[in-house]
Formats: sequence, structure tokens, C-alpha cells
Amino acid sequence: MLKLYDVEVHSRLLLGTARYPSPAVLAEAVRRSKAEIVTVSLRREAAGGKAGGAFFELIRELGVRVLPNTAGCHSVQEAVLTAKMAREVFGTDWIKLEVIGHHDTLQPDVFGLVEAAGILTGEGFQVFPYTTDDLVVAERLLDAGCRVLMPWCAPIGSAMGPVNPMALRAFRAHFPDVPLVVDAGIGRPSHAAAVMEYGYDAVLLNTAVAGAGDPAAMAEAFALAIDAGRLAYGAVPLEPRDMAVPSTPVIGKAVFS
Repeated sequence: MLKLYDVEVHSRLLLGTARYPSPAVLAEAVRRSKAEIVTVSLRREAAGGKAGGAFFELIRELGVRVLPNTAGCHSVQEAVLTAKMAREVFGTDWIKLEVIGHHDTLQPDVFGLVEAAGILTGEGFQVFPYTTDDLVVAERLLDAGCRVLMPWCAPIGSAMGPVNPMALRAFRAHFPDVPLVVDAGIGRPSHAAAVMEYGYDAVLLNTAVAGAGDPAAMAEAFALAIDAGRLAYGAVPLEPRDMAVPSTPVIGKAVFS
């Protein structure tokens, strides 16, 4: 069971809702993933006019919990305003906080992120900050009132997978009691399994599923990979060795003379 703030969920896959070929494909992907939380960009859907209303109705029919996000925001003021609008629209204090600082890599503006997180937590929001794997920034976010951290493993939509496994492992080790969700850069189910084996609590992804040839099948594949990675982490995998170790005992073997 995964606990995020005061909410418990069974699925450790959080699924984005952008860029799917059709609403029907999105709905089937959510069902097959068994995700209980989906992220929604208020800016994107509000720009869709009447289509936005139909989208919100689809999400309600799926019976999942909505995690609104501030995707596309490049300033503290913009992110805070978007979060407040999202709370009115969706009736939730949850917000996935993004303050983008670099147009090409979509890397977070970590200074703006910490400032916005402090403002929003002070107004009763439960903030899920999209951040880097920097430990000092993470400490500042916790000081600002965040109780969940969401470090990237690669730039958004890059599908590169964990580009710095050592940093992700160190992040997990440094915050053993904080729920950690890897957000951004996952491209394949094997990437998701790997970060779960590092001990992360969940994975949030969008492009890797929405952009697949068969999004629904890919969503199910990710769900299975995440479960496998979590199970492997709990089973305590063997650490790599620098030499061969026989798996068959050599004591008592037959001797020919």
C-alpha cells in the first residue's frame, strides 16, 4: 500500500493524460494500468473549450483520483495562480508543482519551485514537486512543507531512463522515510523496474505510454514492471560482484583418478 499525504492507494503507477490518440485510448490505458491517480494539466484542458468539459467527464467516469499539475508554468506567480484555479476546478488540495526554468530540457527552476512550494503549502495545498535529483533542493522543499518528492531521472519526454543511477540511489538513501516518485524521463518498462529496484515508491509517466504504438498494452506492461521492481526491492537483490561465484557446490563433487 502506498500512502501519499493522507491517501492510501494500491497502484504505484501514476499516469499522465496528455497526447493520447483519442479519449477511448486514454480510458483503456488507465483501466489496463490499474492506476488510481492521473495527472491533468488545467492549462491544456482549459484551452480545449468544450472538449475540456468532455475530458473532465471522462476522468470522473474512470473513478480515479486527479492530481492537477502546473505544466507549462515558467514563473512562481504563474504556477501559484494555476494551482489555485486547479483547486477550484477539481476540488482537491493536491497539486503537482512544476516551475520550468529551461525551455530545451524542461529542467525545473529549483529556486522558483521552492518559493512556490512554500506559498502553496502555506495556503493548504498538498504539493507534489517536480524536481531534480539535487539533495539540497530536496531538503529545501521539505522545509517548505512538501511531504512527497518527485525527482526526475531524465528530461521530460526524453525516454532515456535513469541517466544518473548513483544520484537516484543517493536520493533514496538520503530520504528513507519520504515518499519518492520518479517523474519524467522513463521510456521503457525496464526503466521503471530499475528505479523501483532502487527503492522508489512509485513512478509517474505519460509520454512513454501515450506515445507507444499500443498505449493500453504499454500501460499494462508498465504496471507489471513496476510491481516486479517493487517486489524485487523487497526481496533484497544480490549486489554485483567483480568475479565469478559458482552456483553449484564444489564440496562433495565426484573425483576421477
